[in-house]
Amino acid sequence: MGVPESGLASAVAELTAELAALRADRSQRRLLDLASGVLAAQLGLSPAEAGDHLLRLATSSGLSAVDLAADVVNAVSGTLPAGSAVQEAAAGAAEAAVAGGPAGPGTVLPTVQARRIRRGITAALTSDTASEAAAGLMEDGLHRLGVEALYLWRRTPTDCLELAGRAGADPQEASHWRWVPPETAGPLHRVLEGGRALWFPGGPAGAERLPGRRADAARAVLPLERGGLVVGLALAVWPAPAVLDAGVRASVEALCSPAGLVLDEVDDGPHVAPLLAAVLAQLDHPAIVVRLAAADGRSPLDDTPHTVDHLNPAALRERTLPPGAAGRPVAQLYPGVYEELVGLVARAGASGAPQYAAALPTPPAGVSDVPAAAGPAMAEVRVLPLGGGRAVVLWRAGVRLGPPIARALERLERLAAFEDDAVGGSRWSPSVYSIFGIGTDEPPVPLRALGARLHRDDTGRLNGLLDSLADRHTGGQALIRVYRPDGGVRHVRISAEPVLAGSALVGVTGVYQDVSAQHHTELALSATFDRLSAAQADALVRNQVVLRLQQTIVPETSALQAVAGLEVAARYRPAAAEYRVGGDWYDVFQLPGGRVLVTVGDIAGHGIGAATAMVTLRGALHGLAFTGGSPGMLMGWLNEVTSGTPDLPTATAVCAVFDPSDRSLCWAGAGHPPPLLLRGGRARFLEGPTNVLLGALPGAAYDETTSGLEVGDTLMLYTDGLVERRHTGLDESLAALREAAQRLGVGTLEEKADLLLASVSGDTDDDTCLVLVHVS
Repeated sequence: MGVPESGLASAVAELTAELAALRADRSQRRLLDLASGVLAAQLGLSPAEAGDHLLRLATSSGLSAVDLAADVVNAVSGTLPAGSAVQEAAAGAAEAAVAGGPAGPGTVLPTVQARRIRRGITAALTSDTASEAAAGLMEDGLHRLGVEALYLWRRTPTDCLELAGRAGADPQEASHWRWVPPETAGPLHRVLEGGRALWFPGGPAGAERLPGRRADAARAVLPLERGGLVVGLALAVWPAPAVLDAGVRASVEALCSPAGLVLDEVDDGPHVAPLLAAVLAQLDHPAIVVRLAAADGRSPLDDTPHTVDHLNPAALRERTLPPGAAGRPVAQLYPGVYEELVGLVARAGASGAPQYAAALPTPPAGVSDVPAAAGPAMAEVRVLPLGGGRAVVLWRAGVRLGPPIARALERLERLAAFEDDAVGGSRWSPSVYSIFGIGTDEPPVPLRALGARLHRDDTGRLNGLLDSLADRHTGGQALIRVYRPDGGVRHVRISAEPVLAGSALVGVTGVYQDVSAQHHTELALSATFDRLSAAQADALVRNQVVLRLQQTIVPETSALQAVAGLEVAARYRPAAAEYRVGGDWYDVFQLPGGRVLVTVGDIAGHGIGAATAMVTLRGALHGLAFTGGSPGMLMGWLNEVTSGTPDLPTATAVCAVFDPSDRSLCWAGAGHPPPLLLRGGRARFLEGPTNVLLGALPGAAYDETTSGLEVGDTLMLYTDGLVERRHTGLDESLAALREAAQRLGVGTLEEKADLLLASVSGDTDDDTCLVLVHVS
């Protein structure tokens, strides 16, 4: 069968794009009409004058008409919660719109969030089905809040919940929650009866169940109202535990509120068994369920439409499809391969056996490559009959790869392709003949018949590869020695993959690679490798010894006790890769006279050198502290130790001395992040003088500063591994640490240390020290 003309496929693609544009325009037009109505009522204008006024304001303010319309509607809508940052931003933008000027610069970020929410609401209100509304809400807002799935239930007259729509949910799990009777008495019906949202940052408690991949994943159950009555529910599911603060809750409630107006549009679609839909959803390549309309002896290729009953996520992503693709005719979704695809499905249904095609559309006789068509090309097409005129069609997206890959392999030295079919036939590329030393006029030898040409010790390797292909349907490699007719021996690597039609093996494809030259090189390298392995083993032993020494000096969890009116908790988190021995350290101990020294430091680099330097500097500072010197003096002496010791890397550190008599903290830093003080639920970084790194400038002076502490204060000292991120500035990372500290709440100091280490982490794979000091 020849390649179909691309005219129909092009027309379908153009109409699909036009339909998508019309749907987007419908949503935007509704928003513009709402805003024009608001301006008409507030300014006493006619509808036409209000529309012109909106466009003039958008031009003068530099905003798009849609964004300005969203600001105006948000300001007067009761959907966004009053008093929230989003609502205040929307109100400010709307006031500016009515006055004829742009919104103030201070409302930019909240206003963007408000506009996004309004666009999501408008898209939901213009959706044809509840599932389309759910998808629109996810795309225009909920996904940005971390939500991975949204369920929408409709309340029936008997208080049963019927699943009206969903987005991002697993098909099989959604089928389990399609009907929820009132007898279940779980969180869903509590919200249905009480009319108040329930928030589960760490998942529902106890034995209560809600949809979601993880039991401890965050969830939100919200009532959906219409006309003052609760008509259904929305369930937002996060992929893991999450912080559901007031801003997140306000945004989720605002986005989900319009869903109550579309619950009656239940999206049943063509029925596909939930288990089958769930299995197809796990595939990485496209899969669809096709239903033939042939009946009463009619041909499956007559004018009766044949439909696509289901598309898995990979098929939906493969190309732009019209809304509600499931249930549409095959000819509309896949016009370029329509006849051949329906023919394969018909043959599969008639024979009850899987069907296979290397590529659709099929190239004409004598043509190895098919030009790109408007419709999608399908490679390795497999059709599995389901009965009842339906079949599953699976394929790999893209043009057929066989001939182009074969030609590309021919360009590589000593590399050649082969293909074997299920009936004993074989096809070789020209380079295979030279590898085996036979003429091109001789028939190709199938892979399973190569045993007679191999060294007898290598037949077991070939048989192992054949067993993997035939029994387990998995590919593999084998290195063999081939005897050529001229008496020579070639070392050949075979890499082969099975070609499957459903669960049936229909062929084998792969490559032969002549690695004879490499074989001799490998023998010469083998002795070198043995010597390198011995050296590596020695280095590993040395590294493990240093790592154990570091873990002994700086344990991951300290056993520090309360000293001189202070409660202390310390943590050390090793580097992500155990072989990266780090140079971070901490130390807390009481000095003569009752004062307490607290210090953290970070040696530049990793490995044995960094760990050795850490031991040196930590020990030096520990001893110098007993001289009674101030933190600035201690840092100056430690700088001289660093500068005067050969091969000692630079370092950063903070040294603080607490005096319990007046609760004063005298401290000095050396190129290190500042201490963080938590007082009364508010956190701030202590301001101090800027000093150079240890070891950077011999003879440098280190200034110090004194801060007063109060009972109940918590002081945090840390190394940069806690906050440093590859693509984030240091100021932004420190701000995130401050916010995390303010969210700690009540709890023991040990609990706060664990929570802070879990909630704030860098991504540079560096080790981390954290010391918390609480004034009691």
